[in-house]
Amino acid sequence: MALPSTTSGFIEPPGLRVTVDRLVYQPDAETPEDRPFCFVYYISIHNDTDGPITIKARKWVVTNNQGEVTAVEGDGVVGQHPTIEPGEKFSYNSYHLLDTRMAVAEGSYIGTDAKARKVLVRIPPFKMSVPEA
Repeated sequence: MALPSTTSGFIEPPGLRVTVDRLVYQPDAETPEDRPFCFVYYISIHNDTDGPITIKARKWVVTNNQGEVTAVEGDGVVGQHPTIEPGEKFSYNSYHLLDTRMAVAEGSYIGTDAKARKVLVRIPPFKMSVPEA
C-alpha cells in the first residue's frame, strides 16, 4: 500500500477522493443582483481507505474569468460532519453564485482519520460556464 503524501501537516491518504458528479446551470434561480449566475454542483467524497474518515471543514477557491479569486472556508460540509466508512461515499449538492459568466472552482475537504490524524482531500477543478443562448 502506498504511503499517504503530506501537505503542510495534513496527510492525503490514497483512496480518499472527490468526484464532481454533475454540474447544472440554473438560469431561473433567484439570485442577488451582484451574483446573477447560479450553478448547482453534485459532489461525492469516496473513502476507499482502510478506516473511517470524518469531514470537519471545507475550503473553496473560485476564480472568475477576470482573474478575481474568492476563497470560502467553513465548518463541515452542508451543515454536517459526515463520517465516511471504508468503501462508502458521502454525496451532496450545493451551489455557487457567480458575478461573471465563467469561473473555475476547486478546493479541499479537511478531516480526521481513525488515528486522529488530519487528512486532506482535494476537490478537482471544474469549470462553470453560462451556456450560449
